[in-house]
Amino acid sequence: MEHNLALVEALRRVAEAKGCTVAQLVIAWVAAQGEDIVPLVGARTRERLAEALPALDLTLTDDDLAEIEKAVPRGAARGDRYPAAFMANLGVGN
Repeated sequence: MEHNLALVEALRRVAEAKGCTVAQLVIAWVAAQGEDIVPLVGARTRERLAEALPALDLTLTDDDLAEIEKAVPRGAARGDRYPAAFMANLGVGN
């Protein structure tokens, strides 16, 4: 968990330089992955939704995308999303 939290802090530095939150940066990054990609934003509260929506107005440059890749290289996150028993039932790799 400490490793992944360090990745979040690296993203936080990029987000602060863009004047946005980490959540907004990540939503904008997903949107920048291609015309056929749509970020699905989960928000449990109105406050979280209000935080996420400004990401729609955030444009990431090639330099921004490079900074994000540098902060969190592909495959840098560690661990499974769910406990092993749950992962076994997801059909991953089948």
